[in-house]
Amino acid sequence: MKRNLATKLGVAAVTLLLLLYVVFVAGMAVSLFAGDIVAKIMGAALIVFPILAVVFIARELLFGMQTERLLRRLADAGELPEDDLPKRPSGRVVREAADEDFPRWKAEVEAAPDDWRAWMRLGLAYSASGDRKRARSALRQGIRLEKVRPEAA
Repeated sequence: MKRNLATKLGVAAVTLLLLLYVVFVAGMAVSLFAGDIVAKIMGAALIVFPILAVVFIARELLFGMQTERLLRRLADAGELPEDDLPKRPSGRVVREAADEDFPRWKAEVEAAPDDWRAWMRLGLAYSASGDRKRARSALRQGIRLEKVRPEAA
């Protein structure tokens, strides 16, 4: 629990710093609009890039909150996979063990491709195997499916 709280506090601090950055950059951008064409182009860039940063960070925060909510639902229902894979001294799962356990979760998704729960468990399996890109993709699919059919089993 302490680690989760520390992570949330870190995210909040970075988000606050980003918002301060956006406010200061926006002020600089507005002052550049009073100059020549080059200054105006720089001012426009100073507005566009921070907005993109805010959009991307908001998207990631939303993804994290949705993932946490669904994983908490699985935990409350006792449907999360057992955390019994061997771990390294660092606490990370031994990849070979995760790779051996992976087909089970892939088969579950193949058997029930519309079940958001199966996709969330597959995302955890991908993550344990070290494939973060596919893990995020599976988790996003689980989130999409849960929005359409929240009670689907």
